[in-house]
Amino acid sequence: MPRYESDICIIGGGITAAMLALKLSELRPELSITVVEAGKRLFDTENRMAYRQRTIDYAENAWPGDFIEDQAAQGVISRTMAVGGSALHWGGTCNRFSEEDLRLKSMFGLYTDWPLAWTELEKFYCEAERRLGVSGEPSPFAEDRRSEPYPMAAMAMTHNLIELKRWADQSGVPFQTTPQAKNTEPYDGRAKCIRCNTCAICPTGARYSPDYTFRRLLQRKNFALHDQTLVRKLVLDDAKSTVAAAEAVSYLKPDEPVEYRAPVFALTSGYCWSPHLLLLSRSPRFPNGLANSSGLVGRYMCGHAFQSAMIEIDAKIYPGMNEQHGLISRQFFRVKDREHFVRHDLRVWESASGHEPRLRSADGRILLGDSLLADWRQRAQRGTARVRGYHDVHPDRESSLTLDAAAKNRFGDPLPKIDHRLDAATLARRDFTHEHFQQLFQKLAQAGNGKVLNTGAGNYLDHPAGGCRMGGDPASSVCDSFGQTHDHENLFVAGSPTLPNAGCTNGTLTFVALTLRSAERVAERFHKG
Repeated sequence: MPRYESDICIIGGGITAAMLALKLSELRPELSITVVEAGKRLFDTENRMAYRQRTIDYAENAWPGDFIEDQAAQGVISRTMAVGGSALHWGGTCNRFSEEDLRLKSMFGLYTDWPLAWTELEKFYCEAERRLGVSGEPSPFAEDRRSEPYPMAAMAMTHNLIELKRWADQSGVPFQTTPQAKNTEPYDGRAKCIRCNTCAICPTGARYSPDYTFRRLLQRKNFALHDQTLVRKLVLDDAKSTVAAAEAVSYLKPDEPVEYRAPVFALTSGYCWSPHLLLLSRSPRFPNGLANSSGLVGRYMCGHAFQSAMIEIDAKIYPGMNEQHGLISRQFFRVKDREHFVRHDLRVWESASGHEPRLRSADGRILLGDSLLADWRQRAQRGTARVRGYHDVHPDRESSLTLDAAAKNRFGDPLPKIDHRLDAATLARRDFTHEHFQQLFQKLAQAGNGKVLNTGAGNYLDHPAGGCRMGGDPASSVCDSFGQTHDHENLFVAGSPTLPNAGCTNGTLTFVALTLRSAERVAERFHKG
């Protein structure tokens, strides 16, 4: 059986793995690091322009081979499994959380507090923005003050975004552009964004993607990346409660088990696969899985809900101008008290709804050439804004990831099943939340002579997290604020699984900030020299 030994074994090859490995290689360059990822490495940057074109022409998957057929989970919203993870094709939005997300119990008597001060997290937000290369403009709210400026100036607004901001600002709600992990100047060896409008597959490297970090790490002699290798179980030392090995299998040689040994193991497989591996690693000594003396591995699975509207406005919008870059208002991150608790961001994007060029008129006439352009111009006299609010909801203990005995992969391992459930306080304010958004959408529309075309609520939780929540009490958490598990001193969980709650805006920057903080604790476990 092949056995690989290193100082640190990182399981999972997404954005948190890239950031953890990069920072550890800087803090302790003498340490050997192995990253093990179930998916393939898709490092063919020379083909991305062609993939982009096929996506435009035929709506093909822009990342061929970025999933594993029989490694899926019920309730998961992304099946990506490849070196780089979901951040291969993320939009690049890098919003921060706010202090309220960390102090829900203290400020509102709701849910729980994080075992981490906002000022501590904020400095790692700054580091995360530097490492990802974030361009943005500061928030107008004092509560969002920053200790460092963004690494790059904000992306220039397109004609469409200028028109949308002019409309949205009439409501009295202040908007700004969303910060993006996209270069507005050459940065960190990557090109300036030229606004290809296909951020899901960036052909120029202007949007940050973890594969660039992994390629840099592979230039180091003591870094190894083992892709197409599925870790199936963590094994404890016979005499202690530390993790001694990871048992794996290569998809290229499925009949030959592989073993990884290291003084420190870090799980960076995301909110789904990290708790899943801990549950799979049950043994006679730990029948409920590893790091699970609290019974909370796979519990408090979280995300945020959202409400949306399409609003017709007095503005000439020509869809297709960097449409993934939008506006945000952070005004509603703050609420007065528990009785008026509806915390959310407010987002605005351009929309082509009802305004695309068409080949047939409403009365059935064929439209070509000048007649097509004349029809399009006439229908573009008014535009459509896509408006969404991601709002803060809190998980119940029974919001869970469990092992599904009815669904197994080719190796016989039960696959995860995720069932999100909200706590009683969140359910009790559901009607109040709905009415708040209906009034807000009407306010936005009326301020700019607009009309609400339709509204809706999401039927899933977006930007999911949780499953190994952090806390100061081992009885009510899986790990501490550094991701170090309470039960096994040499086992860390990094990134999204450690979040107690998912806030009310995109989570990737927060996952990265927490991971960079965890790296410092991991490095401290090794005596220098």
